Amino acid sequence: MTDIKSSRLVEAIKAIEDGIYIIDNSYTVEYMNHAMISNFGDGVGKKCYEVINNGNGICSWCKFHEVFDNGETHYGEVYLDHVKKYFSLIELPITNRDGSRSKLSLYRDITREKEQLARLKSSEEGYKRLFDHAGCGVFISSKQGKFLDVNPAFLKMLGYTNKDNFLAMDIATELYLTPDDRKKFMEIVEKQGRVVDYDVEWRRRDGNLVQVLLTSHVRYDEKGNVLGYEGIVVDQSQRKMMEDRMKKTLNFLDQIIECSPNAIMAADLKGNILIWNKGAEEVFKEKAKDVIGKKNIIEVYHGDLAKQVMKKIRSSDYGGVGKLKSYPITFKSVDGKETEGNLSAALLYDDDGNEIASVGSFVDLGERLAMERKLSETRQQLLQSEKLAAMGRLTSQIAHELNNPLFGIMNTLELMKTEISPQNKRRKLLDMSISETMRLADMLKKMLSFSKPDQEKKINININTVLDEIILLYEKRFRENSVKFEYQFADDIPMVNASKDQLRQVFLNMISNAMDAMPEGGNLKITTEYRFNQVRILLSDTGTGIKEEHIEKIFDSFFTTKTDSVKGVGLGLSVCYGFVKDHGGDIKVESRSGEGTTFTICLPACE
Repeated sequence: MTDIKSSRLVEAIKAIEDGIYIIDNSYTVEYMNHAMISNFGDGVGKKCYEVINNGNGICSWCKFHEVFDNGETHYGEVYLDHVKKYFSLIELPITNRDGSRSKLSLYRDITREKEQLARLKSSEEGYKRLFDHAGCGVFISSKQGKFLDVNPAFLKMLGYTNKDNFLAMDIATELYLTPDDRKKFMEIVEKQGRVVDYDVEWRRRDGNLVQVLLTSHVRYDEKGNVLGYEGIVVDQSQRKMMEDRMKKTLNFLDQIIECSPNAIMAADLKGNILIWNKGAEEVFKEKAKDVIGKKNIIEVYHGDLAKQVMKKIRSSDYGGVGKLKSYPITFKSVDGKETEGNLSAALLYDDDGNEIASVGSFVDLGERLAMERKLSETRQQLLQSEKLAAMGRLTSQIAHELNNPLFGIMNTLELMKTEISPQNKRRKLLDMSISETMRLADMLKKMLSFSKPDQEKKINININTVLDEIILLYEKRFRENSVKFEYQFADDIPMVNASKDQLRQVFLNMISNAMDAMPEGGNLKITTEYRFNQVRILLSDTGTGIKEEHIEKIFDSFFTTKTDSVKGVGLGLSVCYGFVKDHGGDIKVESRSGEGTTFTICLPACE
């Protein structure tokens, strides 16, 4: 299809009363407007001579080669017997976007004019009456530049009352703005034989300008010499005024669209972008000159997003058929930056209710959404604080109830110690039990001030010794849970300045988590080493591992993946992390789901 079909003028061309059709260089009809179809039927895709002349051969009056080969414009008249009509014919070339050439022909039905002329020829009085009473200006002029006769409408149009004075004027200098304008008209009309709707400005008697459409043809003598010109003139001042007013209105609307802070886009039904304002330039980082007529809207929406948007516009569920109200969407600019916001869109229709284009307005909500997310994070932090405060209140209530039985257990264990020899291995286990019970009592105290930094006094301790005691405590549980234990402690490892109870709690929690991750048994390895002035403790298990999306959250308070309501509180690793950080150290984790986990605890060595 030629450029005319995708032009914004297509709707205006459809409405023109004169028949218009376009053919390519193979005589095939590419386009017909409504008037042409009304006269000859829809012939798009057929040969032009089949449609126009109802024949199998090229029309005798056709100027095909002059138009296509020489780019000339030709005028003529033709009578078509099969439609019983006379037509005024204009044939002219048009150039398509791809550089190819097509021929546009304009058929104006002049049957009625012909009939009128025939009647006028048979009646001089009728001609005279028409001349005098025509609503538009009628004139006869000489080649030398004088009017030979004009009708009253012509005089009135130019502000004259005395016809004799008017006929005495010099057309080139008194009517036209410059003699060159008159000369240009003469060249055109003599070359083509006639001019139709020639747009020109004339000077009125009072000096004001008047815009006219001049339709004229040449008058010849018997030998074919040019005698002068005759024709009609239509005052276009009102039309010009309306056009100027409409132009100002359109310019005002263009300014509104262009200055809108929101991105405004429009495209035809093929997706060709027609409007792209400065807001769109800022969002998508592309200039209008690089987009309009050069890109498809699909490239803006990415993937099948354009189809989804059009589907929603045509649906009645998103604001009514033909409308889409505040649809959340994320656009990506050419530099890869994503912009979140709301898209409102609508379909545009012609007078017949057919879809012709779509227009959309995008509101950038990136900053607002970022602020909302930040507020949401703040709310979550407040909720966490509330949880911690609630836990503090709960622990303060139960601490007294737990401390009494704990001290009863410690007293019982102390009595049992008196009955066992200090050299007996069981005596050592009793000591460990008493120590753990005391640590538990101490933990209850610390939970009352969970949110406060731990001020417990630190001493120099040997990590290997602490781990030896814990391993001794867990040996039986390892066997019962089918956990194969392996340890590799570095010799002559430096001391660390730390709270023994806190480190024991860290190691106990880590080992307990490792055993929970191996419900069917597995391997647990504990390694100590000294590197870069740090004592490092590595605890590796062959358990279920940690999912990638949980790695960053495992040290957060109240985060847990355990379903057991007793175990799954979500404070274990959070407390461990706080203890280690309080000692100037760090905890690192490496894990793959289904392959096991390795925790590395790093503590600064004593100087």
